[in-house]
Amino acid sequence: MKIQLTQDNKPLSIFSYSSLTDIVLLLLIFFLLTSSFIITEGIKVTLPEARNATASEQEQIVVALLNDGRLFLNNEEIAPADFRAALDEKLSDPEKQVIVLSSDRDVPLDRAVFVMDEAKGIGATRFFISTRMTEDNDTEQ
Repeated sequence: MKIQLTQDNKPLSIFSYSSLTDIVLLLLIFFLLTSSFIITEGIKVTLPEARNATASEQEQIVVALLNDGRLFLNNEEIAPADFRAALDEKLSDPEKQVIVLSSDRDVPLDRAVFVMDEAKGIGATRFFISTRMTEDNDTEQ
């Protein structure tokens, strides 16, 4: 008894898109999970570096100090004389809001103290200083 096997070298007439859809969805999930979404403000600030930086999940009021003397409150340029009134308007709940001081690394310390002093004068109690992670990953011995 002889068994005959036939080979059909015809292309498939029906293509199943379900496996392709699965692969595309897996790739989409992979890239969404591995991508880091960084929201940069419109103000270019050279932040100082820190090894142990953490991100804040609380409502933030961002104060930016630039080398050229300009002061920004949530991306709006403001005169130092008007800073206290503008901050008072934005600071609705001092217990839950955090004031993030984002400053060029070369800005004099007295300007940062001015911002914190004015903020404390209107009831702010929580401050963060914005930094960026250091580039070298070497650990100290």
